[in-house]
Amino acid sequence: MSEKWIAGVDLGGTATKLAFINMEGVILHKWEIPTDHTNEGHNITKNISDAINERLAELDHPKTKIVGIGMGAPGPVDYETGVILNVVNLGWKDNFPLKASLEELTLLPAAVENDANCAALGEMWTGAGEGAKNIVCVTLGTGVGGGVISGGSIVQGANGAAGEIGHITVMPFGGAPCNCGKTGCLETIASATGIVRLATEELSKEGTTGGLSELFAENGKVTAKEVFDMARNGDVIAQKVVNEVSFHLGLTLANIANTLNPQKIVLGGGVSKAGNFLLESVKENFSKFAFSAVRDSTELALATLGNDAGVIGAAWLIKNKIKL
Repeated sequence: MSEKWIAGVDLGGTATKLAFINMEGVILHKWEIPTDHTNEGHNITKNISDAINERLAELDHPKTKIVGIGMGAPGPVDYETGVILNVVNLGWKDNFPLKASLEELTLLPAAVENDANCAALGEMWTGAGEGAKNIVCVTLGTGVGGGVISGGSIVQGANGAAGEIGHITVMPFGGAPCNCGKTGCLETIASATGIVRLATEELSKEGTTGGLSELFAENGKVTAKEVFDMARNGDVIAQKVVNEVSFHLGLTLANIANTLNPQKIVLGGGVSKAGNFLLESVKENFSKFAFSAVRDSTELALATLGNDAGVIGAAWLIKNKIKL
């Protein structure tokens, strides 16, 4: 029998990543299509179905080559029903029946999960968490996402909203507003957006000097990458910002680890590209606040799959569901 494939989909607000993945979690073909928000988002699943059919035709493979389609979507998802509860940037109304729509249009078995959870599953299957069954993954990007895996399965919670690590309150008094409606969330500090906000606040003070200050004066803004680059070079303001980010992130991860005792905590997303410079600083703070037994049994690591984690984790949903 010829090798079977799984279609993995990582749905984003701007672009949708697609891939054909084999049963070992290896990406064989991958591509992207724009995410169409018009018509209350009803074109999204049709475009995904069309893209899969077109790529199969290009590769001269029948639809029977695909055993199912797994998708990671932004927002809380009811895994059992495949209903996405609410998404603010895709046009869908609340409680959109995403799984049913995918199955109707693709004529394939479908499974749907939160995108951060899919990234966590991808890292567990073939990435930094390979071989571990108790993992916490934290995605540090424009926002802060999270996925908790216990015994090899995603912890979903009562309505699919478990693992919202970015919305743990770290600044209960005087914290910055978060897009979730609260203030002082981890996301307001440890995301790329939060890092830029912290840096901008420092650089807006009178009498600032140094390389980061010069960049700010020249461009009127700085990026999270520039903050880390300047911190590596000893810039005092950049180091202050990185120290604050690392403190809050290390403290939060220690409290999560004290509760869950994971084997690994994996840091991914664009901010994690700061690499060991960020990781070592977070580890230092993690060690201060983690219970000794937890500190000794939990490894902090950088994600290895990059942008591929979501589609690989989405494919794992099907592999696990069908028990292939």
